[in-house]
Amino acid sequence: MAVTIAGADAYIYANVIDIEDWQDSDMERKQRLLNVAERTLTNRYKPYVIPDDAVYEFVPVLAVAFNDTNKLQQYGVKQFSVKSISFTFGSGKTDLLDLIPNSVLDLIGEANGVNLTKRRIGRSVR
Repeated sequence: MAVTIAGADAYIYANVIDIEDWQDSDMERKQRLLNVAERTLTNRYKPYVIPDDAVYEFVPVLAVAFNDTNKLQQYGVKQFSVKSISFTFGSGKTDLLDLIPNSVLDLIGEANGVNLTKRRIGRSVR
């Protein structure tokens, strides 16, 4: 199957709590968010089938992470004020892989009969 904006709308409106940033996006931005979500998951989990629902679950997370306010953090802004309202961000840029929620891993794992976790296993040097 192929991910679509209509499919994403239906899934997000039925299954996601925070939908405002997705809802407020124009069609071009929605398509870009879908493209990035699908590419990120496909590249990270190459040996696995990525179900459309996993992409749709990831898309609203990206919509929030790259909304008008939060994208300033992605650009390295630490703090700004607008009409006596101050915004302060914690750390700087966030890797897209860090934004993948566990619910997405559960959907990919379920579709492929595996248990996926965010934990990365690697060598350590002492």
